[in-house]
Amino acid sequence: MPKLFSRLRLQPAHYVFAAVLLVRLFVLGRLAGSAFLLPTRGDMHFYDNWAQKIVGGQLTDHHAFYGLPGYAYLLAGLYKLWGYGPYVPELLQALLDAGTALLLYKISVALAPKPNGCRAQIAGFMAAAGWAFCVPAQTYAAVLMPTAWFIFVFWFILWRIIKSQSAPNCWEALLLGLLVGLTATAIATILFLIPLLFCAIALKPAIAARSSFRIVGCTLVLLGIAIGTSPCWLHNYFIARDRVFLSAHSGINFWIGNNPEANGYPHFPPGLRAGQAAMLQDSIDVAESAAGHRLKRGEVSQYWSAKARDYIAHHPLAWLRLLGLKLRNFWSAFQYDDLSIITNLREQGVTFPGIYFGLLAGLALPAMILTWNAVPLGRWITGAILLQMLALLPVFATERYRLPIVPGLAVFAAFGLVTLFGNLAAGNVRPVLSYAMLLMVSILFVSWPQSGPSFWALDAYNSGWQALESGNLPLAERKLELARAYIPDNAEANFALGNLKLAQNDAATASSFYLTTLRLDPRHRGAINNLGVLALENGQPEVAEQRFREALAIDGRNPKAHFLLAKSLIAKGQNDNARAEIDRALALKPDQPEFKELREQIDK
Repeated sequence: MPKLFSRLRLQPAHYVFAAVLLVRLFVLGRLAGSAFLLPTRGDMHFYDNWAQKIVGGQLTDHHAFYGLPGYAYLLAGLYKLWGYGPYVPELLQALLDAGTALLLYKISVALAPKPNGCRAQIAGFMAAAGWAFCVPAQTYAAVLMPTAWFIFVFWFILWRIIKSQSAPNCWEALLLGLLVGLTATAIATILFLIPLLFCAIALKPAIAARSSFRIVGCTLVLLGIAIGTSPCWLHNYFIARDRVFLSAHSGINFWIGNNPEANGYPHFPPGLRAGQAAMLQDSIDVAESAAGHRLKRGEVSQYWSAKARDYIAHHPLAWLRLLGLKLRNFWSAFQYDDLSIITNLREQGVTFPGIYFGLLAGLALPAMILTWNAVPLGRWITGAILLQMLALLPVFATERYRLPIVPGLAVFAAFGLVTLFGNLAAGNVRPVLSYAMLLMVSILFVSWPQSGPSFWALDAYNSGWQALESGNLPLAERKLELARAYIPDNAEANFALGNLKLAQNDAATASSFYLTTLRLDPRHRGAINNLGVLALENGQPEVAEQRFREALAIDGRNPKAHFLLAKSLIAKGQNDNARAEIDRALALKPDQPEFKELREQIDK
């Protein structure tokens, strides 16, 4: 045993991994004592709820996947093995995120020429530290999201390309393709790394002398991707009988990113609610309503894609301006986190104070330019960053979607600073001035302010919703009032304040907010239903019936609206009509206990 430990020599890379893992474990410990451990809404709840359904035996609904399934099935497997709870998935994500920091250190060391090994090590430590204390990185490693898995795979592939002077051999090409394919079942933008793999096979010296090696290598990458993605396309083609490759929600994402009201972020057009589960259901309902009959999920995707293509074809100049706006949003220091989980965890003291995207981008862009010739291997990182940017331009950018490029920005920022101080120490004025000029331009580009009030209202609105759901009504009121101050004519902000007043037992003010919501959005189902409930509680069944029929005119397949309409009909003494409505509700959702109880009440 002593001999075994004497052979074990810890390298700097081991210390990097351990230090970043320690930071992530501290964050997990703080998360366990907060109200954010178990997801109650947003995409985290979407994945968690899907995974629980899988564990419960609902492996498929016999439709094409409408949302990428990889992470949900991974969670389900972990829940099955270790029991329900976020601890094991989040611990694995902490390990993967520490692995990403390790890869950054190794990539930094591999980039620099041999005489600059010491500087490369310093840059590697700085890049790893930047990643460790990047606040968005801390956040998305700790919550139930596939982001940490995606980022690790992304930079593992980059490391495999950079570390070797030769092209990937046949086995490695197949395995890297398989890794890309498996990851694509959770986050499809990994497919944009395919050109980088092809370039590595085509441009690097081949180990095999055969002239056909490069063609074979590229073919094996594609074969690996086909095998890796096969759980999706086999399910969709042969179980759902629908021609969908990965997920049928790509069409609605394309429309959200390319419509007359698009702003480069996930701004939902009228008729679509925020939140992944609600938005996906609305997109199906709207498409089927337009078609006048039930649609396959692939047909729903085609409906939305056709709308987006029609907008692009008929408004080419507006679409080009939109592309420019997306490019600006991608590099902006403004943090658009559609879940607002970054702000929530920071305000609650879960994550450590640290750095954000804007600082790393501002420092990295000059280094990306200046190291193009000096550090040729850095071109692979630049290529990967640009490919991730291209993956988002057809849709929209959010903080988690651009987070995969942050490790590369950390590497470039660290190299730029190390080189700057090295030139200052050596008295090399010209490169210092070049860096300083590019840095000023970069900072101006990245920090150009966002003027839209709805952007600034997002975090306050989402934080207010979270506080409302957790029962912290004073915080909810403060946050939601702030959001409404930014966007007084926003239907969702007024609806949220209506729900807050309802929770505070102020029915009159709640009704006022719901009426304002309907003035701003006459088809807002939540406001219509809540006004109906208030009317029913106030002994006004005629008004309640009218409201619930309005809700059903918008969405005739809403089981809750049928249930509420049945209650209003009972209050009017129309038991036969109430029985018909509750039967419709049960046909749509047969396992709902309160529906069964009302049916029994009518029968008695």
